[in-house]
Amino acid sequence: MKYVELIIFDLDGTLVDSKEAIAKGINFALKKVGLKEKSVKEISSYIGIGVDHLIKESLGAEHKNLFERTKSALENYRREFANDFVLYPGVKEMLEYFKDKRKVIITNGKHEFALLTLKELGISDYFDDILGGDDLECVKPSACPLERIVDKLDIDKERTIMVGDMHLDVLAGKNAGITTCAVTYGIGKKEDILKARPDYVIDDIVKLKKIIN
Repeated sequence: MKYVELIIFDLDGTLVDSKEAIAKGINFALKKVGLKEKSVKEISSYIGIGVDHLIKESLGAEHKNLFERTKSALENYRREFANDFVLYPGVKEMLEYFKDKRKVIITNGKHEFALLTLKELGISDYFDDILGGDDLECVKPSACPLERIVDKLDIDKERTIMVGDMHLDVLAGKNAGITTCAVTYGIGKKEDILKARPDYVIDDIVKLKKIIN
């Protein structure tokens, strides 16, 4: 087991099962601008780098002129339908178990939506801080967001762990010199996650109890 003072979590695909809801939101926005819906599988392949990337890829180069209208429609959707997002099994149990550890969210998504989602799901009080993709000039896989949080909270990197469902999370941790734990039940592809060579791999978030002391 590893002694840890700070647990950094990704949000979508790690704590929150959002794949269906994000796809629903994108399709809602696509219909609003007069375009056809896309499959959940296709939309899911665009998740992870940030909302702008998600929208651009979903639109395709031929409809890039619709970006601002689509983004506006998606933002309105997420504000109104935050209750479409659900926690993965065991998340609340795990957060309660680690209630004495410092915990933060680092997501490439927007800060506003991350906070809204956490509040809707009743887990916002478990976290010391939230860092969204719009809070800094850098996003995962850059080490920058993780280093910013570690410095802000004044915690040794050796006593920190990054937990996420995508290779971007693993790479961000490695780039920052922080221990990484990948979950395989989320949005990221397992083969991509394993190629990034995380320090730990789990298929159930509750198994963090066996890793973190």
